[in-house]
Amino acid sequence: MSFPSYSYYPKRLLESFRELKSNEEKEPRAASFSTEIGETTSSSERETNNSSINSSSSSSNGKFMVAAVQLTAGGLADSSVMGFLERAKEAVKIAAEEKKADLVLLPELFLGPYFCQSQESCLLNLAMEITDGDTQTTESDDDVGGGGFNFLIQTMRVLAKKYGVVLPVSLFERKNNALYNTIVMIDADGSVLPKTYRKSHIPDGSGYQEKFYFSPGDTGFRVWKTRIGKVGVAICWDQWFPEAARAMAIMGADVILYPTAIGSEPQDPTIDSSDHWQRVMQGHAAANMVPVVASNRYGTEILLRKDGITEQQRITFYGRSFITDETGAKVAEAVMEEGNPISVITSSIDPEANRSTRLAWGLFRDRRPELYRILQTKDGGDSTR
Repeated sequence: MSFPSYSYYPKRLLESFRELKSNEEKEPRAASFSTEIGETTSSSERETNNSSINSSSSSSNGKFMVAAVQLTAGGLADSSVMGFLERAKEAVKIAAEEKKADLVLLPELFLGPYFCQSQESCLLNLAMEITDGDTQTTESDDDVGGGGFNFLIQTMRVLAKKYGVVLPVSLFERKNNALYNTIVMIDADGSVLPKTYRKSHIPDGSGYQEKFYFSPGDTGFRVWKTRIGKVGVAICWDQWFPEAARAMAIMGADVILYPTAIGSEPQDPTIDSSDHWQRVMQGHAAANMVPVVASNRYGTEILLRKDGITEQQRITFYGRSFITDETGAKVAEAVMEEGNPISVITSSIDPEANRSTRLAWGLFRDRRPELYRILQTKDGGDSTR
């Protein structure tokens, strides 16, 4: 399906981001959260109230519905981030209300275009602290690092609470002088769960120059215990490394999520990695007997030169977001429909049934971790030296 291309000039994009941030921060974040979700209860009362949210969803019988969201920038104003957040919010609403999802996965860095096509120092200023020490919040029990949350996380908290969905949030994080590609996990009651995940594997190639923007993650791999089950999340390039999926499976993940931004290769537009991309994650699902969900963006994003008019480079993101079962078989794949910039696919996951099958298969019983020390080396040399 064809959509209009989206073009951006880095300095104008940054100006648009700053305008959005300013607009969103005009109202106190904590007050906004309380007002929009009708928050007047204590932490213990929220625990009780949220059980009623989950009791009406598929997770009440041990199963849960997972949704993968595919978005395009096509049709949005060039060099602007204004429409990206609104599309993401609408996608969460569709996933929850129409598709009855309990867990919603948005693509990687969904707040704007994929800005890593080239090294643009001004775009380093797109990074945000997770918390803002100048903003007060009453949610001290679910804080990450102290203070109030930035506008993106606060907006997603409202959506998670309103619709009763688990919502991993992909964002460009600044922590003092360090920059990361990060996941913040929001539970179905709107609380931010402890700990973040920072992308471990950072690519550096034509069109995907992420090493300029992100430091390698220092968190290790993460699995969060949420209202619906144990959720593991890694990010884009992480999906090509079987060690990441195995680590999350060992930690008990009921589902493994990969928010993504991948498409054409600017140095050779004839390369189409989409089948390979899907197969590698299908392999992770099959090898670990854990369902995998991948959400990608779709459409052409064009980086403009300094004149703000001439094209410098483009990437066409191929979409093909998908969900597997525990054997690696695809059970759903996103298709963009004419005139609709949002595609949402879903699948039901039964953690108890999957766990029983996984135990009976013996894959984790028969592992020999003591023989895998070679994996701690770069060159396959003697790991004891």
